[in-house]
Amino acid sequence: MTDSPPLTPMSLEQLLLRIEHEWTSRQRIFDLPSARIWKPAEDVDLSFEFLGRPAATPIGPAAGPHSQMAQNIVLAWLGGSRLFELKTVQILDDLDIARPCIDMETIGYNIEWSQELEVHQSLEEYVKAWMIIEILRRWEPLAEHLGPDTGAHVFDLSVGYDLEGIKSEKVAGFIRSMGNAAEEIERLRPQIPAGFSHIADIDFPTVVSDTVTLSTFHGCPPDEIEAITKHLIDDHDVDVIAKLNPTLLGLERVTEIVNDQLGYDTVTLVPTAFEEDLQFGRAIELIGELNTHAKDRGHRFGIKLTNTLVVANNKQWMPEDTLYLSGPPLHVLATTLAEALATALPGVLMLPGHDGDVQVSFSAGVTKENLADTIAMGVRPATICSDLLKPGGYGRLAPMLKSLTAAVSDAGAADLDGWRTSRLADVRAQGHRDLVASHLAHVLGEDVERYSLAGNSKLPRSVDHELETWGCVACNFCVTVCPNDAFFKIPTGDVEGLEGRQQYMVFTELCNECGNCMTFCPEDGDPAQIKPRLFTDASRFDSAEGPRFLLGGEGSVEARPAGGADEHVPTLLQLLNSAEGLPLPVGTEGS
Repeated sequence: MTDSPPLTPMSLEQLLLRIEHEWTSRQRIFDLPSARIWKPAEDVDLSFEFLGRPAATPIGPAAGPHSQMAQNIVLAWLGGSRLFELKTVQILDDLDIARPCIDMETIGYNIEWSQELEVHQSLEEYVKAWMIIEILRRWEPLAEHLGPDTGAHVFDLSVGYDLEGIKSEKVAGFIRSMGNAAEEIERLRPQIPAGFSHIADIDFPTVVSDTVTLSTFHGCPPDEIEAITKHLIDDHDVDVIAKLNPTLLGLERVTEIVNDQLGYDTVTLVPTAFEEDLQFGRAIELIGELNTHAKDRGHRFGIKLTNTLVVANNKQWMPEDTLYLSGPPLHVLATTLAEALATALPGVLMLPGHDGDVQVSFSAGVTKENLADTIAMGVRPATICSDLLKPGGYGRLAPMLKSLTAAVSDAGAADLDGWRTSRLADVRAQGHRDLVASHLAHVLGEDVERYSLAGNSKLPRSVDHELETWGCVACNFCVTVCPNDAFFKIPTGDVEGLEGRQQYMVFTELCNECGNCMTFCPEDGDPAQIKPRLFTDASRFDSAEGPRFLLGGEGSVEARPAGGADEHVPTLLQLLNSAEGLPLPVGTEGS
């Protein structure tokens, strides 16, 4: 793999042209099939309030690989997400992140932790996504699939990691521009192509985001957390959620859960992470102090459970000394921490049976199987990352919401609050204090295998075959596990000499070589390097190495090869110029 490959976002024009072209040619948008577009039920209301702002469903992507690029966010919205925790922005926007950086082979580990774009690019990506969603809400071809009312959605900023960086003009200007994006919207508006001209003049809401989830990351001192939160409230007039770390439970308790109760005997905790992080007693004080500070200024404050867990890199597949653990074991840790905080802060948290005003959001190993129990706890919202990195990708969102809808409906409720009230009565009748305590007893009791090593040891399926440029098992995994939608497929058709139903290619400018496609590809090899690597940007093409193709031309696709790819040009052109060929119209300019 190359070192820190730059991402080259597609322009607003390219993205909208791709949407129109792909929908017309194959009834998909960014490879998401129409059957996976979320259409809400008419008799069940899944809406909630996020820091006082309405959102039509209680799920969305966590700050991470699924909320960095415009197409990522649009895909999540099509799948039913209505709360988007945008990827964390910080002053250091030229990070050198080693590759691969994601490992979802069993549970979840990563080493990437911040935006991989420059701050001004992050602003543009978020505003582009905001505009595309507003356009698609009004686009007639999608009306039948989205339903009459797509509902409200919220973009929640994530910033970090120190006060000095957040006060810098680079980050402060970003926060201000997200609070009033009128200038950015008008700069981008001329890129809206002719196919959307009838809705190009809509009044896009200019407040893209006026809430912030503070990513304290690991080792952030408590005084720094306090100072940053107060600065954001006082200087930027925003409501704030502070993300907390699982280390609040203490080394002994986390060891007991991860190593003993769940059986992850190869997971080695890092004691210094527990020593350097915020301690439980100080966290209790901070929550009270910051909630009072926010309320005194007419604002809202909340907490998020939780950040990832620092562990030693015993596996040595990713090139760092420490990793950040997520997925099933983190779900148990986050639920345990929720129960501990609810016990220590009676009447403070916005949870059923507590009736406080400190909102609790949640992000840790959320799946279709546990979403209903997670939302029942009262968390607002449950954001998702690890599960979207598995086969199905963004297509896993709509089934989650259908499952949640069924749980609410089957209980005879019409909305989330009524459903939670009913469930609270049920669990108290069973002897539990509240829904958090009930869920914790469940995940550490009858459902523990779902979160344990025993339930998460199965490796992705594999076949004994070297991956080749053309032809493969056509599992579609590379398309769906890529958070950036860098891969796409084309039916083989009657192209001479090719085997298999589908051929797979990659928009290399959208690929950050995270390694997730390589993890799930059943064949032996890296799809991001072996499958045809396509470029639309000449400068990126010229600076890249290895076999690759530069796309261009009018009317039909042309391709300029490099790195010994010449022999593949005839086959490539037949595929790209077929009826269901390149999903992006040729002749468009890059961003």
